[in-house]
Amino acid sequence: MLALIGFLLVVWLVFVVLGFVVKGLVWLAIIGIVLFVATAGWGWLKRNTRA
Repeated sequence: MLALIGFLLVVWLVFVVLGFVVKGLVWLAIIGIVLFVATAGWGWLKRNTRA
């Protein structure tokens, strides 16, 4: 499960970088930031419930 969350975090970071590098794709960066924060929060909550 942690591997999937880590993979998703990397994908969202790629979207953020592409969104800021390619002019006109700022919307992609915003979506990437939102998804990154949501995935990181979900993973953090899942990690805490395991213990």
